[in-house]
Amino acid sequence: MEMIWQGLVKAFELLLNGDREIIGITLLTLKVSGMATLISVLIGVPLGAFLALSVFPGRKILVSVVNFGMGLPPVVVGLWVSIFLWRYGPLGFLGLMYTPAAIIIAQAVIAAPIVTGFSIAAIQQLNPKIRLQIISLGATWWQALFLLAREARLGLLAAVMAGFGGVVSEVGASMMVGGNIQGQTRVLTTATVMEVSKGNFDMAIAISLILLALAYGVTLFLTILQQQRRAA
Repeated sequence: MEMIWQGLVKAFELLLNGDREIIGITLLTLKVSGMATLISVLIGVPLGAFLALSVFPGRKILVSVVNFGMGLPPVVVGLWVSIFLWRYGPLGFLGLMYTPAAIIIAQAVIAAPIVTGFSIAAIQQLNPKIRLQIISLGATWWQALFLLAREARLGLLAAVMAGFGGVVSEVGASMMVGGNIQGQTRVLTTATVMEVSKGNFDMAIAISLILLALAYGVTLFLTILQQQRRAA
């Protein structure tokens, strides 16, 4: 219990004193996970809508692949992203290995199936008559997608929250493709692992509490946005 208290005190000290390294790590965590979530939303929502609204051979197999992808082990994602981005890999010429961009790519791969799966569920729960009415009014596919997304916004915001939660807490892939380089690719999760390996449990607890506060803050913002739209 004393160790937890020391970690809590340490977290407040780091934040109140404006520790530059911790603030930098926190901002990088927010930037990386935020970008990864945004990319996953741009991919997952249209793909989820397509799979929810379309009927074609093999659709159930694709949906099962998406559902399988929702539980992809982060270390497996990190391994394959590393293979592709490594110096002699197919995308090695881009020089992205051990950069924030590599972490964003890995986290986007993790989050995209989560957002897609939630989007499929959210849009499939809509009354089919809504889509028929929109199409009968002459809407294009993208216009129909926008209008259906508005109707399913509660579920889609839940998809965003699930996607962000899945990547902001991820450590395996970030460590593998980012390298946990101080001042460049170190995020809150990898910093926590590093402090534990060094035996600095008070610091590890402090960083973990900051991570929890960051994750809750973003989730709280999205929840308020979701519930306000629900009330509207």
